[in-house]
Amino acid sequence: MKKDIHPKYYENAEIKCACGNVIEVGSTIENASVEVCSACHPLYTGKQKLIDKAGRVEKFKERASKTEAKKTTPAKTKK
Repeated sequence: MKKDIHPKYYENAEIKCACGNVIEVGSTIENASVEVCSACHPLYTGKQKLIDKAGRVEKFKERASKTEAKKTTPAKTKK
């Protein structure tokens, strides 16, 4: 390896998850935070968990209900 061109490597870097889990790994970043890890990810836990950013699910449900309402009401005829 060439000298003075590589970033510093941390043997015991910590990754902190939003669920409270802390993982120690080797990395060039000393501390990192993540929203989902293997301790709380639905693929690994087998439990469904809803992660909603900025109300996306509510916005989608609102649009879907408006569409359903349009389908059930009869269309107005022009005279």
